[in-house]
Amino acid sequence: MGHNYYREPAWPNDFLYIFPVVILGTIACNVGLAVLEPSMIGEPVDPFATPQEILPEWYFFPVFQILRTLPNKLLGVLLMVSVPTGLLTVPFLENVNKFQNPFRRPVATTVF
Repeated sequence: MGHNYYREPAWPNDFLYIFPVVILGTIACNVGLAVLEPSMIGEPVDPFATPQEILPEWYFFPVFQILRTLPNKLLGVLLMVSVPTGLLTVPFLENVNKFQNPFRRPVATTVF
């Protein structure tokens, strides 16, 4: 016996009755936990010391430092976006030179 043994369509029963009950029940459980068991506020944080638990991996650390040191968050985000964008433009800049020798490609040799 499978799920649809009686050939009952899923449209009116499942989608209109069962799924909203499950979704509203999940929301009610989350709201109930937030109201009845709120998380306690801990000690004040130091904005210049990042906890060990949320430090990024080593390959994200330079970009994380850029974002952390700049006071303007928009400028930090633009610099974070400019790092992979600049690396993606290197092959197009070097493709102008048709030589296959990697030592004749100064930008790629300098970056990598």
